[in-house]
Amino acid sequence: MSILEQKAFISSIHPFQNLTSDQIDDFIDNLDIAYYKANEIVQAQGSSPEFLFFILKGLIQEKQEDEVLSIYSKNEIFDSISLIENYSKNSFVTTEETICYILPRKIFIEVLHENQELENYFFQSISEKLNNNISHEKNKDMANIMVAKVKDAKIHKAVIIDTEKTIYEAASIIKKEKVPTVLLKDNNQDMYIVTDSDFRQKVILNRMDFDDKVIKIASKGLIFVYEDDFLFNAQLLMAKHGIKRVVVRNENEEIIGILDQISLSSFFATNTFAVSNQIVKAETVEELKEASLSFIKIIKSLNAKGVKIEFISKLINQLNKKLLDKLYKILAPTELYEKSCLVVMGSEGRGEQILKTDQDNALILADDCTISDEKLKEFTHIFTETLVDFGFPRCPGNIMVSNPYWCRKKSDFKDLIFKWVNEPSGDNFMNIAIFYDAVCVSGDKELITKLKEYLFNVCGNSQQFNSHFAKIITGFDVPLGFFDGFVLNSKDNKHKNEIDIKKGGIFIIVQGIRSLSLENKIFNANTAKRIKKLSEKGVLEEELAKELTMAFNFLTNLRLKSNLDKLDKKEEIDNYINPNNLNTMEKDLLKDSFKIINKLKKKLEFHFKLNYV
Repeated sequence: MSILEQKAFISSIHPFQNLTSDQIDDFIDNLDIAYYKANEIVQAQGSSPEFLFFILKGLIQEKQEDEVLSIYSKNEIFDSISLIENYSKNSFVTTEETICYILPRKIFIEVLHENQELENYFFQSISEKLNNNISHEKNKDMANIMVAKVKDAKIHKAVIIDTEKTIYEAASIIKKEKVPTVLLKDNNQDMYIVTDSDFRQKVILNRMDFDDKVIKIASKGLIFVYEDDFLFNAQLLMAKHGIKRVVVRNENEEIIGILDQISLSSFFATNTFAVSNQIVKAETVEELKEASLSFIKIIKSLNAKGVKIEFISKLINQLNKKLLDKLYKILAPTELYEKSCLVVMGSEGRGEQILKTDQDNALILADDCTISDEKLKEFTHIFTETLVDFGFPRCPGNIMVSNPYWCRKKSDFKDLIFKWVNEPSGDNFMNIAIFYDAVCVSGDKELITKLKEYLFNVCGNSQQFNSHFAKIITGFDVPLGFFDGFVLNSKDNKHKNEIDIKKGGIFIIVQGIRSLSLENKIFNANTAKRIKKLSEKGVLEEELAKELTMAFNFLTNLRLKSNLDKLDKKEEIDNYINPNNLNTMEKDLLKDSFKIINKLKKKLEFHFKLNYV
């Protein structure tokens, strides 16, 4: 590598992008290169380490006796902790031929104490590391938005008419097709464009006759782009020619639509306002469906722009609520809508479902609702099938409004709740958990509020009930070994050497916090808000609450990042991640997150006396 390439290499590894020019020069001046054969010990357990290693090629295993704790690969470093403590707790062994840059410990420690940002990183608390890592990872991905294609934005349908049409006929077509623009083609195949502003400025202000030919107000000189062109280039073209729209063609030179400045601006602004507005203005199911298909673009855009996971969740949750509310208003018979409450439950109810997984919804009817059973059954079937068409898969457990078990009157739900609490079973505890997470998205909110109050009253202050409800977490193990090594899946060939991040982490936090919240009669459904309330009540120590929030956000963000990659590869989204695909910092923070979850488990075991249940 040249000196410039060495500088770029060092700066690309977090957190060394924070080095000053002089500090990078110090690193480069003192770097050496080392070659290691396969199965060679690079740093022995119990030794005093001499170097910080930057891996150029190969694989390194960190081992405690014969147990592999971690794996380091190209563009990763090891072992800063050993250098700071001047003692190697573990050994580092090559698994194949490996090449590293090595930096003397003396230089690393000197620069560490000179550079406040570097020192803060290596000595900061776990929760601070988790928070800072999320910001760093998002900033790295910001460049992704610059490679977005024209086809990724909202392209208006291209409506082409002949030049013999009148102004009135053209205006009628624009209204009927719900487009802001029409294209004209004459007998010579020349193309023209007429926009909605042409009707306002040329026709109305000039008091033109509506029976005049529309060609009189048309403009020539169309600018074309291809659907696979970069969106950023389309923006440059508009600026260059001083125009507000371009015509989009495919590779076969066929006109497929029109991209306007509003669509372009909406995309670069994550399109959230435009989609929200689209939902509000929607009058048909098809218009709502079009809006729902934009959600994944919004998620990718927000993620690339560095927006924190909790804000992405909040935004998508709000859009989902608006979508379901509008769909319910469009489809529900009047006698049902005025006497009912549509709720979402599970991760969607908690506001933590970002990518569409499955439906978890229920319908609570007021006791004086007069809708017939036949009409209700017809509506709930249509509602569920419409959501499937929108991209919300059916719930494998059939927890949907189309299932009569989750569609009943308020008094019937009371009977159900009483049964769930007083007839303990795995299914009943699951139903309580699902229902406790419910929030109203449309209709009479008071119906769900009263039922939650009833749930609190039935549960009372029963230590026995609360302990059995919390005990569910003991069936889930944190995938972290005694020596901080990951416990990987070895039985399932499909997910061999992977970790189920939901079962091993996210669920334990969710259920643990849910158990404490139910015991303390907290109405909030969102996990982060529940943690905050529990901290305010003194149930959770402030530092633990902070750590749990950051660990939860880190794990959720890791899952989102993994699933967005799987979506791009057209793979099935799930809860599995492969630690070998993570960089060193992510691996360390994943271990730190699991340690926080183990701390929560121990607290719950003591608080609910789970060893005696």
